[in-house]
This record gives sequence, C-alpha cells and structure tokens, in this order.
Amino acid sequence: MKNQEEISVLNDLLHITNDRIEGFGKVEGKVWENYPDVKPEYAKMNSLTKVMKNELIDLIAENGGEAEDTPSVAGALHRTWIDIKNSFTLGNREESTIGNVIFGEKAAIDAYQNAIDSGKLSEKSLPIVSEHLKHIKDSYHQFKGISDYKD
Repeated sequence: MKNQEEISVLNDLLHITNDRIEGFGKVEGKVWENYPDVKPEYAKMNSLTKVMKNELIDLIAENGGEAEDTPSVAGALHRTWIDIKNSFTLGNREESTIGNVIFGEKAAIDAYQNAIDSGKLSEKSLPIVSEHLKHIKDSYHQFKGISDYKD
C-alpha cells in the first residue's frame, strides 16, 4: 500500500515536471530577444527539468509502478488559457509570458512541497524530490528576478 501511495505522488510530480517542460517550450523564442542574458540560465533549467523527469521515472519503476509520462490536464488547460490570453494581450507579451512562467513555477513549488510534506515519500525518494524542489525554486527566483527588474 505504501508503494502505491508513493507511486501516485511521484506520478503527480512527473505530470508537473512534464507541464514545466511543455511550458518552457512555449517560452522559448518569446523572451530571448528582450532578455538574451537569461537564455543560458533557461537552457540549464530546461536541461535540469529533463533530468528530473528521468529521475522520477526511475523512482516510479524502482517502486514497481508504471510512469504516467504525460503532462497534466490542469497544465494543458493552463497553457491553453495562456495562449488565449496572450492572443488578446495588448502591449508587452514577453512580460505576460514571464508572469505566466512565474505563476507556473509557484504552482510547481507548492505541489513539490506538498509531496514532501505528505509523508508518502520513501527515504530514497525524499532527497531526490527535495533537490528537485530546490531547482524549481531557483527557476522561480530567476524569472521573478526578471519580472522585478522590469518593474
């Protein structure tokens, strides 16, 4: 039973990680013209997210589960909403895009923190998920810094 609970939590995190990968793909090219100095840091975050995905898949398999390697429905709806909102945005779409990234990263931070606080992660999974949370927080602060700089 404990393994099933952990597999479920890890699959939820895998969905969120896939949401981040999808979301980062939408950012690419929209922001770099105005913020070229962020591009190397973004590439690092994107690469780390793909490593995180593989680590989650490995943890799920080690627990005897099957990885649900898809984005979440909520993430897909959020990205669709962003596309619709951006199509009507007057002014700076880059600022709107950065705001959406910040919103998404904050949601990922909350989900990862909830997973850690749930008590459903094993001694092997907990440090890995905690390290993932650190990377997401770094990403959040990176994009928040851009937004604060613009204000």
